[in-house]
Amino acid sequence: MTTIQTERAKHIDLLDSDELARELFDFTETKAEVVPIYYMDGTTLKFRFHKYQWQAMKARERFILLLGGTQSGKTSFGPIWLHREIRLRGAGDYLAVAPTYPLMQKKMLPEFLKFFSDTLGLGEYNKSDKIYTVSKAGEIALFGKEQDNKTIIYFGHAQDPDALESATGMAAWLDECGQKKFKLTSFEAIMRRLSLHIGRILMTTTPYNLGWLKQKFWDVWKAGQAVARSIRVISFPSIANPSFPQQEYDRARDELPRWKFDMFYRAIFTRPAGMIYDCFDDAIHKVARFVIPEHWERFIGLDFGGVNTAGVFIAKEPAALARYYIYREYHAGSRTAAQHAAALIDGEPYTPVAYGGSGSEGQWRDEFGAAGLGIGKPRVSDVEVGINRVYGAFKRNELFIMDDLPELADELMSYSRELDDMGQPTEKIADKSTYHMLDGLRYIGSYLFSNTGGWSDFTPEPIKSRWME
Repeated sequence: MTTIQTERAKHIDLLDSDELARELFDFTETKAEVVPIYYMDGTTLKFRFHKYQWQAMKARERFILLLGGTQSGKTSFGPIWLHREIRLRGAGDYLAVAPTYPLMQKKMLPEFLKFFSDTLGLGEYNKSDKIYTVSKAGEIALFGKEQDNKTIIYFGHAQDPDALESATGMAAWLDECGQKKFKLTSFEAIMRRLSLHIGRILMTTTPYNLGWLKQKFWDVWKAGQAVARSIRVISFPSIANPSFPQQEYDRARDELPRWKFDMFYRAIFTRPAGMIYDCFDDAIHKVARFVIPEHWERFIGLDFGGVNTAGVFIAKEPAALARYYIYREYHAGSRTAAQHAAALIDGEPYTPVAYGGSGSEGQWRDEFGAAGLGIGKPRVSDVEVGINRVYGAFKRNELFIMDDLPELADELMSYSRELDDMGQPTEKIADKSTYHMLDGLRYIGSYLFSNTGGWSDFTPEPIKSRWME
């Protein structure tokens, strides 16, 4: 765990910008693991990092994934990194984002305030607006003089990414972004806020599932493509923290299921218990993007919603042993049925066969039908039957997805059942209402994949589609 020791030192002027950049980034392996941060009043803070935190301090990459076991010193490191980034980048907006508001309040914010306010006295936090504003005295401490622009740290959570839309961030710290509630769409919203300044991101988390975080960063790093994409992955176990008891680490190793110990104490991605599509294999079921021939039959599975209307597009290969390829994903909100229908059909050579919605959502189907996209009512209403049909298609290696569909891939690899007190899967699907694309896949999969893998044994409701004419 990072510890902070404050000691008096003689007056040291702030470094100029070029020297500051070298101080912050030009490290060598032989340099002592103590990073001084200088202030005009002569106070020196010295940070004694464990070696993995130190690697993160030295990292020059834009994306830094600090993947650590429980209590390994991740969250306590975040404010220190963000502080240094502010000194390097200058006055402006910065982001601090947690998966949920309670987690932000309980863990991230207290660590931040302990460092920025209690130790350094740089400013004040406004609870109602969830922003931390650096004071004029704080500006002098950070930059050597008062600034024309304010420095504000916006606190947010992944369940409300719109709250960050007003900020133009210069850097971001994301804590516990590996949790299921931290969706890919939230990460993409943060990236939009950082795009103008090409802001850097520090991600401090334990691995929780095999979703977007693993696919966008861990897998890229493992594939040897991290340098090209400016990614640094730093993984370390709980006992990397010198304060973490060895006996507690040994107890967890001896008593916990192997997958849980590997993820939560060794910070290793592994397939957790309760995964619904546990047969989905990146190496088998993800295929490189290719152009779907126009004569292939096409289908849409759609899940309705005022904020989240989502769909998947499937093409059927015309062969004796048919293969099905998911080639497109759709997710949008705040549109009329006519606007959704136009966007769904756009770019398609003809109107695909479409199914979607629950049995009670007939009005949605009527609205889409009036807009020119007929939506069939799913014949299979049972959720588990629909899941089993899609599962069987993956298991038989009949269903594949293009490798550039990140939101669908994230849902497939994080879709899971709740666990009981003994860590065993229950029947209940965790956060079921958030998996809109998989609902769409289940609706269309119920028709495409029977027990024998075919779909001709069904008689779907007649809907408008040119290939049927």
